[in-house]
Amino acid sequence: MAVRIILVGTTHPGNIGAVARAMKNMGLKDLMLVNPRYFPHEDATARASGAEDILESATVAGSLAQALADCVYAAGASARSRAIDWPCMEPRECAARLIQESAGGTVAIVFGPEKSGLTNEDLDRCNTLLTIPTNPAFSSLNIAMAVQIICYELYLSQHIAPEPQEPDVPRATSEEFEHFYNHLEVVLTDSGFLDPDKPRLLMRRLRRLFVKAEPDKNEINILRGILTALQPGHKKGAGK
Repeated sequence: MAVRIILVGTTHPGNIGAVARAMKNMGLKDLMLVNPRYFPHEDATARASGAEDILESATVAGSLAQALADCVYAAGASARSRAIDWPCMEPRECAARLIQESAGGTVAIVFGPEKSGLTNEDLDRCNTLLTIPTNPAFSSLNIAMAVQIICYELYLSQHIAPEPQEPDVPRATSEEFEHFYNHLEVVLTDSGFLDPDKPRLLMRRLRRLFVKAEPDKNEINILRGILTALQPGHKKGAGK
């Protein structure tokens, strides 16, 4: 099961160690850190308590885009409400979906900084919003606790779910989706449909639309071919 845990902007090194311990409890190994404030750090090692190998093999990335580049599916964990509705799942449903998607490549669960959580820009790179139901009067969860919950559900799903089947057509990776979104934004801007001075939430809404549609690698290539054909200077018939 190719599941990656991604921590973005972690401020307390002890939390990184506690996350490593939670992962090892449930058989996960792939930890990636995006711009942690302190790492490596003795507090991380102390809190890992036997999961030092997870810390030693952890990768540090300079951006979430880099951390997700080869992933075919990502869930962003957040407790904050958003202005635009994201596809949303609770841990058990999300774990089952991640197991299913892992047949086609690496999947990821993304956790944001302890105080602020993931930004909307971070969630733009995810396929779904992962929320953990809690007591409304006290909904704050330590990041390691949140990781432990989803890792447990993954462990449970892996042992009760049927073997995931590899898709007939490969899923597009996060990097391929980002190339498509950048291409789409250029074409919409050049056509005058998108005003870069007043973009509103157009690109974010379009991202949500395509996340719901779940295009595969071939379909993303077709969409990019259409965009290329619509660009000024493209020779008609060049794609035949």
